[in-house]
Amino acid sequence: MGRVRRVRVGPDLRGDQLLLGSGGRRGIDTVGGSIEKRALAGDPAIYAAVWTTGLLKVVGAVLALALVMRWGRRAPRRLVAVLGWFAALVSTAYGAVLVASGALVAGGVIKPSTPVDRKPLLWHLYLWDMSFLIWGLLFLLALWRFPRSNRPDRPGAGSGETDR
Repeated sequence: MGRVRRVRVGPDLRGDQLLLGSGGRRGIDTVGGSIEKRALAGDPAIYAAVWTTGLLKVVGAVLALALVMRWGRRAPRRLVAVLGWFAALVSTAYGAVLVASGALVAGGVIKPSTPVDRKPLLWHLYLWDMSFLIWGLLFLLALWRFPRSNRPDRPGAGSGETDR
């Protein structure tokens, strides 16, 4: 039997987002601000945004796996690489900016003009925003290890011989 690998494929793919998108309230107090208020009020735009970002996270997870799994080599290399670089740079930049600004607010270096709810601030700083930063850095690592070409793994593969 082969080895079994467990992989965390992306931030927030535990079902919490799907629960929120279906009207659930678990974890909403970690979001904070106007988004929390709108979600509690049942704003359909929030539900649409939650489902859209949930779908994007699933696509990102498949892309991440395509970068590191053998089956990903069957996809067009340039497309996988371009999408991977886009995901890596956007996730890293998004996470870095939000983690840095959250840390400055949490540390008292920046004083917001309105009061800040500490619970959502800390949840964002240590989990939600940090997960984007880490995920972006892991995308960069996967891209660094991504095959430079679609060369087959073993001699004879792809040369007309039947792969078994």
